[in-house]
Amino acid sequence: MTGDPVDILVIGGGVNGAGIARDAAGRGFSVVLCEQGDLGSATSSASTKLIHGGLRYLEYYEFRLVREALVEREVLLRAAPHIIWPLRFVLPHDRTMRPAWMLRLGLFLYDHLGGRKLLPPSRSLDLRRHPAGAPMADGWSKAFEYSDCWVEDARLVVLNAIDARERGASVLTRTRCTGARREDGLWSVTLQSTETGETRTVRARVLVNAAGPWVGHVLNARIGVNARHAVRLVKGSHVVVRRLYEGPHAYIFQNDDRRIVFAIPYERDYTLIGTTDVDYEGDPGEVAISDAEVAYLCRAVSKYFATPVMPADVVWTYSGVRPLYDDEAGNAAAVTRDYVLELDAPPDAPALLSIYGGKITTYRRLAEEAVNRLQEPLRAAARPWTAGSPLPGGDIPEADFDGYLAGLSARRPWLPPALARRYARAYGTRTEMLLDGAAGLADLGRDLAASCGGQVYEAELRYAAAQEFVRTGEDFLWRRTKLGLHLDAEARAEVSAWLAGRTAVPGNEHAPQLRSSMGGNR
Repeated sequence: MTGDPVDILVIGGGVNGAGIARDAAGRGFSVVLCEQGDLGSATSSASTKLIHGGLRYLEYYEFRLVREALVEREVLLRAAPHIIWPLRFVLPHDRTMRPAWMLRLGLFLYDHLGGRKLLPPSRSLDLRRHPAGAPMADGWSKAFEYSDCWVEDARLVVLNAIDARERGASVLTRTRCTGARREDGLWSVTLQSTETGETRTVRARVLVNAAGPWVGHVLNARIGVNARHAVRLVKGSHVVVRRLYEGPHAYIFQNDDRRIVFAIPYERDYTLIGTTDVDYEGDPGEVAISDAEVAYLCRAVSKYFATPVMPADVVWTYSGVRPLYDDEAGNAAAVTRDYVLELDAPPDAPALLSIYGGKITTYRRLAEEAVNRLQEPLRAAARPWTAGSPLPGGDIPEADFDGYLAGLSARRPWLPPALARRYARAYGTRTEMLLDGAAGLADLGRDLAASCGGQVYEAELRYAAAQEFVRTGEDFLWRRTKLGLHLDAEARAEVSAWLAGRTAVPGNEHAPQLRSSMGGNR
């Protein structure tokens, strides 16, 4: 690649890298983002899928982090009401663990630290009378209920990348940074396609290392710079089982080791259980759940539910590696979820910004601070803008998702209600782009999931390939959607074959696909 240098080259297409690319492109900077796999294919798609303040962080006196996260919770809810929505959490009181007064105090702070406006406050529950007590084992009578939000984490990454691209950024997936060096006042960065092996060189005024769990490897092996900070890799694993209870609420359970475990309604028919906190030393690309983690999660929730959850009940698992800033905490669960930005800007040399830690809830604030820090070495200034701007598809009036869905169904009465809801939840107002020109189901093309009634029409795959960087069946079935849980093997194969035929790389049609960071049974 030749031509004029770009302002910023971002290494890493997780939520932090995509958020930085979006913010910078929106301020008028020229941006290139490279990601060695699919967008959000590692840590950012392996979270517990919550936009939350982090109630347990209060116990570690992380008041600034909790306040920032609580403020961001409402900012993001307004920005993307199609992929982020309120969720009520039920916290049963265990007399052998934290005392009731401590929980009440923590929830009082949680209600008031972030200037809550959109979400209802916490309250006490009598599990003997409230529906939330129905699936509970005998002996549980008192609980507390509070609000946080759910997020489709992998879609959050993609929406940031889409917005970055539409604001002028170049987003290169399946493209690895193989080397970077300072040369003639610029960064000279070598990029290589993981599909074809083709290489190119990009010159940039600033380099951002947002490689997540690979941040240290990129610094040492690709850039040749010694980091001043260390990253601590902590594995978090989740299991998915058939739905354990009725109702839209989630549970937060205190475990005997003083950690907490969530049980959350998932994909209509399932319950998501997680997460673990285990120090990790292997290749982040090879992470997978262990039998011990499966047993730990099943045991943790079985203490509370009347019907025990057994490892044999698990239908799917996923694991991710959190690249946490190493604050030398003895317990992996106690390691800070705050972020650190390391700026290396020698005189008369191009700047390097490395990202350590962070959590999905505060990605937008991290991105804003990162671009603020880069403006001095770029000798330019532009005001932050993302706090009041919706993400693609999120421009729903008054953030009223139900109102938008009702309008969509009225405009397209031929759409089956379940399909209309799925489209609206995934694509928001951009459902109109997906359905452009269609006057009936026949106009959406072939149903590739006809074998199981899944209703995956060619129009959706065309949209995903053209607009959402989708190249493989795994991209679509497990990250842009979670249809992999709902479709049978025949339908999954049909979707994968359709995408392989449409997005094959010339001369590389039989190249092996990248291994997912998600382990377990598919």
